[in-house]
Amino acid sequence: MDPAQLPFRLILASHSSGRRWLMEQAGYTFEVQPSNIDEPTEARLGDCRHYVSELAWLKAAAVAPRVADGVIIAADTVGWLNGQVIGKPTDEADARRIIRSLAGTVHELWTGVCLWRRPGDWQLCWQERSLVRMKPLREADIDAYLHTRKWEGCSGAYAIEIPHDPYLTVEEGSVSNVVGLPMESLAKALAWLAQIH
Repeated sequence: MDPAQLPFRLILASHSSGRRWLMEQAGYTFEVQPSNIDEPTEARLGDCRHYVSELAWLKAAAVAPRVADGVIIAADTVGWLNGQVIGKPTDEADARRIIRSLAGTVHELWTGVCLWRRPGDWQLCWQERSLVRMKPLREADIDAYLHTRKWEGCSGAYAIEIPHDPYLTVEEGSVSNVVGLPMESLAKALAWLAQIH
């Protein structure tokens, strides 16, 4: 479905510049209303799928009372390695720790998405997984990367570069999912909501 023909307004519940860029590139018209919720650092149920699902829903729920009519798009993206959430670094030292742990590995990258239709409060939620390989990095490589500050505010301490990233390869799943919003499934979900509008 043509993004311009959607019969409802879209509200992106996110500060993420990557998600905004994806939406703009796909041709969607949308407003931005960040949820500003506190994000836990551990998966409460010990499972990454539940973690991103719950956070995406909480973000949508935080924005829903502010929206009288429209569809809220909320998402949460985290890395997952050895049973641990790899969230956003707190500072440069934490970013260095995260990059060291990911270098030379294949890790999971999960995004949870929640669409919340107002009025009526219909909710459509799903999760997607990508597998991401980070090449082995020397300390000099890590120093150079940290100097770019591209790790700030990013789960896994990285923001993948499109179309070619010097450090990262998406081995399974979509690149948009790694950026923070799986655009292929989002388009299908919005088309479905438009049919039942």
